[in-house]
Amino acid sequence: MPYTYGVSSSRCLRAHAQTSLGVTTPRLVVPPFFESFGKRLLKSPRIYIADAGMACHLLGIASAAELARSPFAGAIFEGFIASEIIKSQINRGARRELYHFRDAQGLEVDFVLPRPDGGRWLVECKFGRTATPAMARPMQQLARVMPAAMRETMRCWLVHQAPRTPAETHALAPGVKAAPWQAFVDAL
Repeated sequence: MPYTYGVSSSRCLRAHAQTSLGVTTPRLVVPPFFESFGKRLLKSPRIYIADAGMACHLLGIASAAELARSPFAGAIFEGFIASEIIKSQINRGARRELYHFRDAQGLEVDFVLPRPDGGRWLVECKFGRTATPAMARPMQQLARVMPAAMRETMRCWLVHQAPRTPAETHALAPGVKAAPWQAFVDAL
């Protein structure tokens, strides 16, 4: 009798895959940021593989050159930055707090990071080595719709790979700093 894939077997296969991945691979679940400020928000979490090396291995990416060509490079870089943020919080003895933002109109910011002083950092991650002012637009748009009290203590970061020639953190757009990921991690 041939084996057929029915609804029950696909559920079993999915459950097995989720269980195996969950047991063997550290994951980061980043919940959505939602505070009432008049926006319709999407409230599904983002899930990242916490170990960028493991993510590359699972995707069959064996070198930096392959990663640079991969369509998954941006997501792997985001996961890497998320894990660095969480590690920084844990090492400080702080509560693990990291969120993402996406509304029904498609406005999306990679991370919203509450700070110990009560402020918030908006963080956009870009895999490239060059930051442009257009990359800052989502953070600027989100900052404009947030209440004034939130804006006063907010900082916006565009995190990218280090350029080939050394460069320091610089203002990319009004209220937005661009920094190589190492400088951002140091600022955490």
